[in-house]
Order: sequence, then structure tokens, then C-alpha cells
Amino acid sequence: MSHLPLLLAIFPFIFFLFLLFIKKVSLFKVSVITLGIYTILAIFYWQIFPLFLYTSYVKGFFVAVDIFIIIFGAIFFLEILKEFQVIKNISHHLGHLSSDYRVQIIIIAWLFESFIEGTAGFGTPAAIAVPVLIGLGLPPIRALIVGLLGNSVPGVFGAAGTPIKMGFIGLNTTGVPLIASLLNCVGFIIPIFMLWMITSGRQNRKKEFWDALPFAIWSGLVFVIPSALVVSIGQEFPSILGSIVGLILIVVSIKIGFLVPKDELSLVEDKKEEPTMSPFKSFLPYIILVSLLIIGKIVLGKMGILLPVGFKQVFNLFNPGFIFIIAGLIIVVIWREKWGTIFNSIKKGFSGAIYPFLVVFSMLAIVQIMINSGQNGSGILSAISLITRSFESSLLPFFAPFIGAFGAFMTGSVTVSNIMFGNLFYMAANNLSLSTSAVLALGVAGAAAGNMIALADILTAEAVTGMENSEIKVLKGVIVPCLIYLTILGLIGILVFG
Repeated sequence: MSHLPLLLAIFPFIFFLFLLFIKKVSLFKVSVITLGIYTILAIFYWQIFPLFLYTSYVKGFFVAVDIFIIIFGAIFFLEILKEFQVIKNISHHLGHLSSDYRVQIIIIAWLFESFIEGTAGFGTPAAIAVPVLIGLGLPPIRALIVGLLGNSVPGVFGAAGTPIKMGFIGLNTTGVPLIASLLNCVGFIIPIFMLWMITSGRQNRKKEFWDALPFAIWSGLVFVIPSALVVSIGQEFPSILGSIVGLILIVVSIKIGFLVPKDELSLVEDKKEEPTMSPFKSFLPYIILVSLLIIGKIVLGKMGILLPVGFKQVFNLFNPGFIFIIAGLIIVVIWREKWGTIFNSIKKGFSGAIYPFLVVFSMLAIVQIMINSGQNGSGILSAISLITRSFESSLLPFFAPFIGAFGAFMTGSVTVSNIMFGNLFYMAANNLSLSTSAVLALGVAGAAAGNMIALADILTAEAVTGMENSEIKVLKGVIVPCLIYLTILGLIGILVFG
């Protein structure tokens, strides 16, 4: 009978996996069902005090609202840019920095995706980049694989810092952004994986790969190093400013011929399609967005409203979602047209954000119930404490990235993966006298790598490109790079932090 509490603590997760992968039930339905099971167990087995059950639901709700605002704002902003053909023009300008397909693809799939991940996140980077890659002449399956590879490393600080800020809410995350940014430096190898993939099957594959290898390595470094250097400003900025600095350095490199391939090779004939706006006007929305994010962080960073909900709950005034909305409205004013776009963007923003909101609320409520279940009349340890004991191994720093990646694979979100496993990592690291910051950083870095294989992101990109039932082919293309990346993170974890 001594194993019964642990079995009941993990049973909802086993059922979660069964429904998601065997029965193919939607993530939303699975999350709600799992929440229902945990609620029933908390009431009738753990005999949780009613106040703490209430607290679990309310805390989950308010954090989910914060994330809803971010997703809504990101989609709202993105839809306005699409309507005004800003994304199309940005893609055109980036793609025409060089006529070499290797340079074009790395710029789009690595630096541009990193920027989109930093500003929007939640599956949008691959969905935006993959159609552009296909337009550059890349076969659809290969474009999907390359797009997913790019939707990885920047996910640590994706959607203006949401994964750490919201995913580890309630935990002491001092030091996590810095360590995560240093671990992210391993990400310089991602463009190498991209290059390997896009040159595969080519007649002169080896030559085309080796000629562009210096550029691929350089492209990796110009993103990860600036990202690590700016993390002290705030976790909202590494992916955003890292990609901006990286893109500037790459443009300079192309202009002076530094590390670019000598022979310029194209996959398709240049269609000579002219852009409809200048480079400055194309990038103006993001200039406004980044400026407002920085101002908002400085002015509103630590301001909040104390909510009367029966316990201490603060609503933070600085939410990147509000910045997205304001930036979008400013763009509509500057463009002076299509005011109806606002209403369409609101509609799409709401419909796109409500599903993640419900999933995140359910997962957060589950985690809170697991934590608070120790406040009970049964005398049984909390579910989180029981499960944490199984995590308590000296190899935790090695396995943390793999666990984080598994969470992203299941949910399609670095943030939700952090919500699922953050408390487990934190408590297990504490009990093992390991650095909690290091273990959390390894977990979030692994979750970002897990975005490569996230089923939700694969399905989103497939939907955008009109492809169907290609999941297995895509997974075969990304699984090896993902495992190599996770293994490197795990080895760093055990050697440096173990």
C-alpha cells in the first residue's frame, strides 16, 4: 500500500499520455479530463482543504489570463502585419540579401524565425517561415523540417520572455535567464543542421555543404552570443535583440563577402517580383514593437495591481501582450487604411488565443493542485513531493533537458512544458543540493529543443502549407538533430552542474 500515493499521483499523467498519443484525443480535452481526475483525487483521496483547492484554480486562471493576453496580442499584431503585406515584404527583402539558396534559407529559417519566436512565439515562426522557404525552391517536407529546426533555440526566451517568466511563475528564477542564455550558445550548431538538410540529395552535396559551412557557423554565433550578452536587460529581449544584431552582422558579412559561399547557387529562377514597400517601412512595425517593449519594461516592469481574491495575487501591468496591441494600433494609424483590419485581427486573436488559454489554465491548475494537495486532512504527502522523489537522481542535470523536450513534444509549448515540470525540477534539485537555477535552465533549454519535434507545431506548419499526414517523415528529419542537441545539453549539465 505504500506505493499507492505515488501511483495515484502519476496515474493522471499516464492517462494523459494514453489519451493524447493512443486515443488521439485533442490536447484541450486531455488537459480538462486530467484536471478533472486530479480534482477528484485531491478531494476524495488527499482530502485537500477547500481553500487550497480554490486557490489552485484561481492561481491557474490568473496566470493563464496573462498568457492569453500575450497570445492574443501576438496574433493581433501578426494579423495586421499580414493584412498590410508587411511579412511578405520582410521575407522578400531578407531573401534578396543574397541570391545563394543556402544563405537565403539560413537567414529566413534561423534569424527571421528567431525574431518571430522572440516577438510572437506559440508556433508562429515555422508557420510563417515554411511557406517562404517553399517559395525559395525548397521541397515542402524539407522546408517543414528546416522551419522546425529554426523554431528551437530562441524558444527559451520566446514570446517576449514568457517561457521563463510565466512557465516558472512562483519559483525563484534568479540566475535562470543567464544560465539558459549560456546554454543556448550550443545553438550555434542549428544552422549547420539546416545546411546539412537543405544540401541533402543535391548532386554536389559535399561541396555545397562545405563551401557554406563557415557561413552556417557564423550565422549561429551572431545570434547566440548577442543573445547571451543582452540577457541582463531582461528575459524579454535575448531572442529579439539577438536576432536583430545577428541580422545586421549577416548583412554586413554579405556586403563585404565575409564567410559567404564563393559560388552563388539558386534553387529557382528569380521571379523579379518587386516589393511593395521599402525595407525601412517593412521593418518599422518591429522597430516600434521593440521600442515599446523596452519602454514598457522600464516604466511598468515592477508595477502591478493587488487583486482581492482571498490571497495575494498581483496583476502585472507590464504584459507584452498589451505592447503588441498598442504597436498594432499604431501601425494601423501610420498606414492610414483598412480600419476593418482591427476587428478581423481581434477576432483572429481571440479565436487563436482561447484554445491555448484553456490548455494552459488546465495544466496550471493541475500543477497547483499537485503542490497544494499536501494541505489536507489525510496526512498524505503532496502529489508534487511524491513525484519529486522519483526525479531525485544525481543524473538529474543530464536528464532535465530530455524531460523538458518531452513536455514540449507533448504540448507544443516551451511555456506549458515549464509549467508541467518546473516545480518537479525545483524541488528535486533542492533536495539533491543542486543549483535550482541550473536545473531549471537545463529544463527550459531542453524544452526549446523539443520544439523541433512538437506535434502541435508540425500540424500548424502543415496546415499553413496545405500538407497532410507528413508527421512521420518530418519527425524522422528532426529527431536526430534534436537528440544530438539534447545530449550535448545533458553532458554540459552533468559535467558543469552535476
